[in-house]
Amino acid sequence: MNQSTANFGAAPQCALSREIDELPLPYVEIDAHGLITRANRAALALHHPGQGELIGKSGWDLMAVDEKDRSSAAFLSLMESGEDPPVMTRSIFDRSGSFRTYEFHRSVIRDLVGNPAGMRMVCVDVTETARALDEARREQQWLECAMMSLAEAVILTDILGIVRSANPAAEELSGWPACGLIGKTIDELLPTQAFPPGGSAFLDLRALLDQPCKGTAGLFTRVGEVVRVEISTSPILDKQSGSISGVAALLRKVD
Repeated sequence: MNQSTANFGAAPQCALSREIDELPLPYVEIDAHGLITRANRAALALHHPGQGELIGKSGWDLMAVDEKDRSSAAFLSLMESGEDPPVMTRSIFDRSGSFRTYEFHRSVIRDLVGNPAGMRMVCVDVTETARALDEARREQQWLECAMMSLAEAVILTDILGIVRSANPAAEELSGWPACGLIGKTIDELLPTQAFPPGGSAFLDLRALLDQPCKGTAGLFTRVGEVVRVEISTSPILDKQSGSISGVAALLRKVD
């Protein structure tokens, strides 16, 4: 290769190196042993100075203790298989002095014959998003536990009237397991309705979505019987947008 050809090949490489260094997101490369071989400015800026030099450090040294073994084993497996790695989420100790949650978007680095020789990664801080998701999951779990504890039968539908959730009391009253109730429409379960109690007027889904309602209904059970119940319904409001997202129905058997 003559000098002019060598320079021609080096120029694009230098330009690519500058572009990587100027990326607003942290970018790192690690070798087949998990040692960091390259880091751009954003990655160096995030590295905590108390942990020494970033280049040459094992990537596992930056992770939370309970994630090190799992992450190391997964990495070595990818190096053996050569498969495209999925996005992963890990807790990393950074310049903030605490562990923050990062999403790693990865691709395999290959040698001249195509064998895995390391990995390149772009890191995205998703700490706040992960915390909000965890809080939402905990809140949902708490609400599900509260609903499961109610002695009265409760059925929740979406805005189309399709059952999305039912508690054990609703299962017992209807004879259907939750998996049998979910996906049915409110009209299938309550084929006969009368509002107000003792009246003859049929109340459709649109009326149930408009305002809280009370009345009597015939609940269609799994064995084909119709059980007379008192029903109280209320629209489900999205707490952020205020829009109606479904109906909550409370059912009590009428002796």
